[in-house]
Amino acid sequence: MPLTPHTRTGPTLARADRSAPDAPHRRTGSARRRKAAALLASAVSVCLLAASAPAAPLGVGDRLFPHLGNPGYDVASYDLSFTYSGSNSKPLTAVTTIDAWTTTELDRVNLDFAHGEVRSVQVDGRPAAFTGAGEDLVVTPDEPLPAGSWMRITVRHTSDPVSAADREGGWVRTADGLAMANQADVAHLVFPCNDHPSDKAMFTIRVTAPDGYTAVANGLPTDVDRGARATTWTYRTQHPMATELAQVSIGRSTVLHRDGPHGLPVRDVVPTKDRAALEPWLKKTPGQLSWMEGKVGPYPFETYGILMAAADTGFELETQTLSLFEKDLFTEPAYPKWYVESIMVHELAHQWFGDSVSPRTWSDLWLNEGHATWYEALYAEEKAGRTLEARMKAAYGASDRWRAAGGPPAAPKPPNPGQKISIFRPNVYDGGALVLYALRQELGRTSFEELERAWVQEHRDGTASTADFVHLASEISGRDLGGFLQGWLYGEKTPPMPGHPDWKATPAAAAPAPHR
Repeated sequence: MPLTPHTRTGPTLARADRSAPDAPHRRTGSARRRKAAALLASAVSVCLLAASAPAAPLGVGDRLFPHLGNPGYDVASYDLSFTYSGSNSKPLTAVTTIDAWTTTELDRVNLDFAHGEVRSVQVDGRPAAFTGAGEDLVVTPDEPLPAGSWMRITVRHTSDPVSAADREGGWVRTADGLAMANQADVAHLVFPCNDHPSDKAMFTIRVTAPDGYTAVANGLPTDVDRGARATTWTYRTQHPMATELAQVSIGRSTVLHRDGPHGLPVRDVVPTKDRAALEPWLKKTPGQLSWMEGKVGPYPFETYGILMAAADTGFELETQTLSLFEKDLFTEPAYPKWYVESIMVHELAHQWFGDSVSPRTWSDLWLNEGHATWYEALYAEEKAGRTLEARMKAAYGASDRWRAAGGPPAAPKPPNPGQKISIFRPNVYDGGALVLYALRQELGRTSFEELERAWVQEHRDGTASTADFVHLASEISGRDLGGFLQGWLYGEKTPPMPGHPDWKATPAAAAPAPHR
């Protein structure tokens, strides 16, 4: 469920650190050769180069977020280190290391970063000049980077958990610490990155926090280093991840462990004082994992679990391997049991649809939310008798209004001014699920279920577009479905529903509020 977003502010940039590099490092295979003159005068030369032409924000050309992401390189991995003071109102000290391949010659490298102070930048262990441009951190290495070369950028910075007056997102302050909510475009409020789902990478995340706190992040734990007054936890992903799916929890928490299907490690993170009250909900996850595997195939990651945050976010979020939930969803008696369980399945389904198979562009968002809503509704039908057909009929009635307000499912309108996450509208939730219902009506249940399994298998650990989905659906059905799906995906009006000629677009009540 979307928040009310704000406008981002740019980063506070300190002067470049000209001290000697801590430990110069460069991986083998680089084509770049250093010159003796550059070694002697790099600090001066980069300053002069930076002053020769103004830095400018760049983007990968996303239709909805034109300045998000950056061209010219492909990130292979992030290494994030955060040090938490014990106060969630003070900036964390942080180091972000990015390993990437250049895809074109670069005399500058643009990173997305805002809402933090940059203290120094190094490229391959050597000091580099930097400046801010819009919401970009523009880095100038001591000499141009050739196409096809390996680069390592290390940024020492702060990460401010207090939202700017006109922008929310990134860190979420909880009652006892912090969590992350980076969707869709705010990971770079937390750390420098190439903040677009088309550039997925591996992550290593280290968090140092005082005694009494527990830190958990995406992936599996690889090390716990306990000191006299603080502990450092290290986590590493085993599959690539989009920046918007990064998660770090710091709090007075308990981590609960149980087995999922096939011995899958399931870990949940809960406020220690609420452990007993939340256990009845947490123990449902292994069964939900088995249910989803029965629908679409093996779970795609190394672990799963739920992070129950004592925070008022207004949404739940499918952060990879550790979905973020408001604790109150499980403790508020007004929510029906079937509804809570279906929302748990919504975020679980995202691990396949949106996390493992990420959208190529943000216009492909319906592939995430439509599928998660579909399995949420199927689960409610099978487990609680809330019929899918009734929900889809209601969605059909509202579909024309959703399209008018937010655009067709696969061509959503840009976000409202000052509300960048307003792309999370009903047209991509129940409206996206309605597209899937129409496709199942057209193909039949057997072919549709074959398509769903093939989709997550073929594009696992990658990105995919609406065109890819239409192509695979056509391939599996043995006929071109482009004409049939054109209206469902891009039409201003909702096409007739196969098998239900009596369904009409009417001002029916809107479907349940969506969950991101």
